[in-house]
Amino acid sequence: MECSTGVRSLSLLLLGAAGAASASAISVRDPVPDGYASPPSYPAPYGGWADDWSESYAKAVKLVSQMTLAEKTNITAGTGQRCVGNTGSALRVGFPQLCLQDGPLGIRATDNNTAFPAGITTGATWNKDLMYERGAAIGQEFRGKGANFYLGPSVGALGRKPRGGRNWEGFGSDPVLQAVAGAETIRGVQDQGVIATLKHLIGNEQEMYRMYNPFQSAYSSNIDDRTMHELYLWPFAEGVRAGVASVMTSYNDVNGSAASQNSHVINGLLKEELGFQGLVMTDWLSQLSGVGSALAGLDMSMPGDTVANEIPLTGNSHWMYELTRSVLNGSVPVDRLNDMATRIVAAWYQLGQDQDYPEPNFSANTADAIGPLYPGALVSPSGVVNEFVNVQADHAVVAKQVAQEAITLLKNDDGLLPLSNTTGALHLSVFGTDARADPKGINSCTDKSCNRGTLGMGWGSGSANYPYLDDPISSLRRKVANVTFYETDTFPSRDVPAPGADDVAIVFLSSDAGENSYTVEGNHGDRDADGLSAWHGGDKLVQDAAAAFSNVVVVLHTVGPLVLEPWIDLPSVKAVLVAHLPGQEAGDSLTEVLLGEASPSGHLPYSIPRSEADYPASVSLVANPTLSQIQDTYTEGLYVDYRHLNRAGKPARFAFGHGLGYAAFALSDASVEAGSNSDMTSSDLPAPSPKPASPVADLDTAIPAAAEAYEPDGFGRIWRYLYSWLSKSDADKARAVAESGENKYPYPEGYSAVQKDTLPPAGGANGGHPALWDVAYTVRVTVTNTDANTATNSNTSTTNKGNSTSSSSAGGYAGKAVAQAYVQFPDDNGGYDTPVIQLRDFAKTRSLGPGESEVLELRLTRKDVSVWDAARQTWVVPNPGARYRIWVGQASDDLAVVCYSDTLQCETGVKGPV
Repeated sequence: MECSTGVRSLSLLLLGAAGAASASAISVRDPVPDGYASPPSYPAPYGGWADDWSESYAKAVKLVSQMTLAEKTNITAGTGQRCVGNTGSALRVGFPQLCLQDGPLGIRATDNNTAFPAGITTGATWNKDLMYERGAAIGQEFRGKGANFYLGPSVGALGRKPRGGRNWEGFGSDPVLQAVAGAETIRGVQDQGVIATLKHLIGNEQEMYRMYNPFQSAYSSNIDDRTMHELYLWPFAEGVRAGVASVMTSYNDVNGSAASQNSHVINGLLKEELGFQGLVMTDWLSQLSGVGSALAGLDMSMPGDTVANEIPLTGNSHWMYELTRSVLNGSVPVDRLNDMATRIVAAWYQLGQDQDYPEPNFSANTADAIGPLYPGALVSPSGVVNEFVNVQADHAVVAKQVAQEAITLLKNDDGLLPLSNTTGALHLSVFGTDARADPKGINSCTDKSCNRGTLGMGWGSGSANYPYLDDPISSLRRKVANVTFYETDTFPSRDVPAPGADDVAIVFLSSDAGENSYTVEGNHGDRDADGLSAWHGGDKLVQDAAAAFSNVVVVLHTVGPLVLEPWIDLPSVKAVLVAHLPGQEAGDSLTEVLLGEASPSGHLPYSIPRSEADYPASVSLVANPTLSQIQDTYTEGLYVDYRHLNRAGKPARFAFGHGLGYAAFALSDASVEAGSNSDMTSSDLPAPSPKPASPVADLDTAIPAAAEAYEPDGFGRIWRYLYSWLSKSDADKARAVAESGENKYPYPEGYSAVQKDTLPPAGGANGGHPALWDVAYTVRVTVTNTDANTATNSNTSTTNKGNSTSSSSAGGYAGKAVAQAYVQFPDDNGGYDTPVIQLRDFAKTRSLGPGESEVLELRLTRKDVSVWDAARQTWVVPNPGARYRIWVGQASDDLAVVCYSDTLQCETGVKGPV
């Protein structure tokens, strides 16, 4: 989302302002290329037909049936107050104003909170339990602050573009890794009674040119149907399966239709095919129309204003009073408003927020205790707006564990790591300003919109304030007696004494990115200026350190992949660690790994290429100096990240899933069995069950009396605030239009008001057809820590032969291993083009000491062995009797175990497919 933490366009609880919205959507768009389409899908399906939502909908229908027209419209749009977004209320019937708050890694723009590691760091743990625990801790903090909505997790951007500005908010450049981490986060958050918001739907893979402005349309992400289902929609389906109660649309167009009013995406894909029962909201200021967005399935407008009114704030809205008018004059059917309001209220009930839920105790507008009660007004009374409630509890423990388990050891030549500090003779020379906290203050840049000091998170609405920052240099100084810190990003040749043969240099590098609402060192959200190179001349710093020292360790704090070729093969560069974006626990989480107090167990959530030219040209950033719409066409289809590199025969420098450790692990005793409840003899899904009736249909659909929209007598308006009421004159005029039958609203092509009573072939509640989730195959593999005081050289070749081993007088190291399962479709696959391998599941062991073992279980569902058939509009298992290979290993290029679907046999010690 994009909204500043200063004065926002705000409004009161149940208020309204007369007057028409002045801003309108840009009506002329450039045509999208042939083959990319966004067909109409109407009407917006009712919610409430899934069994696990039935109780919440029954309560919601009862409550909504008591609301007036103005109360219904009021709860569907933003009104402001303390949070980055607030709905209106219907206090007469007991429905409160709801607080919506950023962001994905912790509560934004407040205090006494935890700054958790970012999503990309969480993905790098490959630890499902930790993903859940982080989500639960975040949920506890949002609830403790009185926020009803957690505006996360982010699974779009998927990471298609390596330079993409917000990739770091998500979990990695693979739909399954994104899906699993997103679903576990949702479960963790919502188990605390907080509404999670899965975002951004869909195709928000670049920050520049993402938003509409008065002169240019947002770019259009042009995605073919199969690619949409198998990559970009995949994590949303898993999030819906996990029970997410809210979804946020993206700023951009999808196949030429704005995401916030794209009926195919919202109605057809999300609500019909995936059976989503919750509410759909806009990203901030992305609503482009009133009636059109309502018909297309939008349920909530945030923050309520039109895009043209952010500066100055003039109090115009596409909804609120305009939605009231549109219902009264017959433009928006009453049943659509009923469904919008019921979805919102049902989500509130579904998460138990009707029972003892705390009110907001913070302000996202000021850090002071006393502030304006109506910050959108020019003149406002003041009062207590911040109560400084501490919600951190013991969440630093979870935050540190995520930061530490994400640390990814790329290279460890000569077993340099872990560093031995037992005799106290270790001397460290530390280079790079990324090693220390920002000297101007850890929260000195709004929304982290600078790269000055240790990079713990990217910038923008996905950031949070640090309660403190344990920076690496402070931790090193606590743990090592002899540390010299050169606080510079340029190697100070004259100041560095000639190092001894055993002296170690640690060089800290960073690469930042964020939201397009800020430009940082020439980077407009995306890494358009610095690309995939380290910031602040970091490559030169490593080269110079490697020329002076025999032992160099490089630590990367980065939002995504970096090209390491300028220095990765230098003999002195013995070890490389990716610490990702560790949040507040950047220090001890890292130094404990450097000193062997913990073994690295992270694995890359993306590939690191040898050259940015190794990627397909279509994943480059797009721009257009003219004012025509930018077309971002996904011609690479399914082939992003490792899928593309494998097909193109361009081995990564470090492959997707790569990660070394101090212990060595072996996989053995693999077995596979077919699922007992999955019919894999047929390529087709069973016919979907009939679509159950929705209780929303029981609500009154007659256009209400104009009096339900009248503003109260004597009400004093506040200029620039939004209201859902109309003046008596305007309400009467609107109602008269409906009575006359003269409504001339131009309904979109393909529009229908008749609810569908059948599901699409792949449709079903909570994620799609239920058979897609049947377990097709279960693989079990024994993982053994084989480390026993042996030393191995881990070079920089593209093949990861398990976790590296370094010598230890104690007789070996404990550590955690990750088993990754990839599917390879049959050679005879019915003509469907499929990537060589695709990740389908993963599991992580507990900490295993030398000689210890654990059996890990990996599951593939029917969907995992299916492809999307665009012509038939359903999932198909190509040639179900043929041989599907399930490859298991410790990285995408380290797959030495294979199991066969036809014989249900497994082999170990084989050559992998890539």
